[in-house]
Amino acid sequence: MADPATYRPAPGSIPESPGVYRFRDEHGRVIYVGKAKSLRSRLNSYFADFSSLHPRTQTMVQTASRVDWTVVGTEVEALQLEYSWIKEFDPRFNVRYRDDKSYPYLAVTLNEEFPRVMVMRGAKRKGVRYFGPYSHAWAIRETVDQLLRVFPVRTCSAGVFKRQHQLDRPCLLGYIGKCSAPCVGRVSTEEHRLLAEDFCDFMAGNTSRFIKRLERDMREAAASQEYERAARLRDDIRALERALEKQAVVLPDRTDCDMVAFAEDELEAAVQVFYVRGGRIRGQRGWVVDKVEDVTTADLVEHFLIQVYGEIESVPREVFVPALPPEEAAMTELLSEQRGGPVRLRVPQRGDKKTLLETVARNAHEALKQHKTRRASDLTTRSRALQELQDALELDDAPLRVECYDVSNLQGTNVVASMVVFEDGLARKSEYRRFTIKAVEGQDDVRSIHEVITRRFRRYLAESEKMGELDSLGDPEEDGAHQPIDPETGRPRKFAYPPNLVIVDGGAPQVAAAQRALDELGVDDIAVCGIAKRLEEIWLPGEDDPVILPRNSEGMFLVQRVRDEAHRFAITFHRQRRSKSMTVSELDNVPGLGPARRAALLKHFGSLKRLKDATPEQVAEVPGIGARSAEGIVAALHGGKVPPGGGTGTGRHAAGGESTVDGEHRVDGEHRGRRA
Repeated sequence: MADPATYRPAPGSIPESPGVYRFRDEHGRVIYVGKAKSLRSRLNSYFADFSSLHPRTQTMVQTASRVDWTVVGTEVEALQLEYSWIKEFDPRFNVRYRDDKSYPYLAVTLNEEFPRVMVMRGAKRKGVRYFGPYSHAWAIRETVDQLLRVFPVRTCSAGVFKRQHQLDRPCLLGYIGKCSAPCVGRVSTEEHRLLAEDFCDFMAGNTSRFIKRLERDMREAAASQEYERAARLRDDIRALERALEKQAVVLPDRTDCDMVAFAEDELEAAVQVFYVRGGRIRGQRGWVVDKVEDVTTADLVEHFLIQVYGEIESVPREVFVPALPPEEAAMTELLSEQRGGPVRLRVPQRGDKKTLLETVARNAHEALKQHKTRRASDLTTRSRALQELQDALELDDAPLRVECYDVSNLQGTNVVASMVVFEDGLARKSEYRRFTIKAVEGQDDVRSIHEVITRRFRRYLAESEKMGELDSLGDPEEDGAHQPIDPETGRPRKFAYPPNLVIVDGGAPQVAAAQRALDELGVDDIAVCGIAKRLEEIWLPGEDDPVILPRNSEGMFLVQRVRDEAHRFAITFHRQRRSKSMTVSELDNVPGLGPARRAALLKHFGSLKRLKDATPEQVAEVPGIGARSAEGIVAALHGGKVPPGGGTGTGRHAAGGESTVDGEHRVDGEHRGRRA
């Protein structure tokens, strides 16, 4: 690592003009490209106070060995030069968008003598008209199959075209009317090109004139008693309408725009774009990016616009984004130059456009989720992640079973905690547990973590001692099943397996609390660490400095995924508890009144207010309610004190009919929750 002071430019040598700068490493490779309104102000920020820089920026500055810059005249020129350099040097510390998969386009090769309609992927070619992208190639083929009835453009390869020309007979599509057969001279070069241009116009959204023309020709054919021709024209109209039905109308006619939405976490971001032309969604495309630098959503928007729209010719009149880029005016001017006309960047605030952008955002969240799932499901990747964790935390063995704990509350109320389990790098949802914090009042994550760890491992020790064993990792061969069975109840023991690694959501204080809980129980063979969300640092017990895993390492990805799952699970349980506490009825505190009789009372009177206005005699009319019970109910609802030991006497909650044991909750799968 280099000392930034060794290559800091001399005072006063950096100009105050707009420009683009490059950081290079000791081998001369460009590792970061940036732009600035004032080069002096921006570059000085890298060298003024090293400790105030973001950890990722610190790594970049230490990796570099020199910095150079180029002065430009305007901010637009700075954007253009920054894009050119990023494309040329591919710097490791810059955000780079990549397709999350190869998207197919519908292409029309207008650069050929006889244009061809085809599915095309990869780099775009000059002189080829593209439509899409589409999610699947079959979607293109279905659309083309419908349109070839009306626009019989050539679809065959050059080899097939040449062979049929030599044979002087058309292929099958020529015989069935889905190709105009230019190979055998049925149409001239000009006529075939006109068909291809009409095909492009229809795909570009100019649909109404073709349908109106066909309808007019159909009426004329019917009027002149050419019924077979009229029937063919009718079928052509239906084919065009079926092709249009596949493209949903989402915005008013003549609306041309791109809808761009992001889903992001600390490590990665997913982008989805819906292409709207003529008010219809004409295509969809997605990208995934590793966040190797500290960027906001606005920064991601700027990087996306300059990288993606710098490579395409068709920029729409409007681009809707979740946040405007920092240099909005310069970016708008750059896109307008690219389009050859005005371009507007907008953040929709209401109406159909805002609703559609929310739909695009949901697609982005789903794309990010699928990307993470694909990455996590790869066996080689999971093995590498576990090995990286073992090396970084200096564990004796790979952490095949990992448990992560998180605490959730709202201003100290309804405090709950979650325990999620990952085995071999995959979530094991049947092992998830939920805890209601009992001994801690208010918002105190440290004491809450101590309580949860204590309760979980006290149960583990009790169950292991009960079975006459203190196994370190529930061996299936010893226990006879994957999960040990309690011989008294015949059910799986809930806390029989200890983890190799305990992760807590938090920094050094939470880690110390978890380790203290294990020490108090005498458990000394389980590793503990914590992850601090702000900087993604890994804290170990008793260590003054955190462990820094590489941002793009599989180990970091696994730890973050485990932490996020624990956080999600804790929030879900907290919301359930909060919702239940907000719907508690005054009837819940009436002694001797169980859920069945509460339901009967509310059904009989229709509301709690009417029940309060009722006399004991009226209450006693409800089936199952005696005279003494009715008097007690009326007294309780009108401020009468509930006697000690009152309540339902059932030990169950009215809403769920669930029993409680030690405040822990077992969840079989994500949505099946019952008390342990």
